[in-house]
Amino acid sequence: MDKELHRISSTAIIHKAGKYLITRRSLDKKAFPGKWTVPGGGLSTDDYINTPKTTADLWYFGLQNSLKREVKEEVNLEIGPIKYLLDMTFIRPDGVPVLILSFYADYKSGEVKLDDDNIDYAWVSYEEARNYDLIDGILEELRMVDEIMKGADINSVIFNSC
Repeated sequence: MDKELHRISSTAIIHKAGKYLITRRSLDKKAFPGKWTVPGGGLSTDDYINTPKTTADLWYFGLQNSLKREVKEEVNLEIGPIKYLLDMTFIRPDGVPVLILSFYADYKSGEVKLDDDNIDYAWVSYEEARNYDLIDGILEELRMVDEIMKGADINSVIFNSC
């Protein structure tokens, strides 16, 4: 069996009226079981291989389309245009390296309905998010998006490491 070189995932910090959607991961997840996070998931070749190519040889927007699909599947929401925030990497407990690209987007429509990947959800302000057992770094990402939503220049908002 070939070892996976990297898993590529993306997340969406969805904002609506000053609140952010967080979800609690299933207790059966390989990484961070039971922790609170934001919706997202992995990119697979199925996300683009069965769609028309954007150019003669390439598929553009595969990751963005994958993220919109994951948000729809996980929480039943439609989101607006996604904007890049940052990236991170980690090694899963099973040894697979993971690259996660974090984005933020406006809530567009829908009512939250969870799939099997999540067991709870909440719409929270940045301050309220402090009361949840979030995956390390998510609170800092929420702070960054909160500052951007309040008018800060995205180029001046930085991730403050622990």
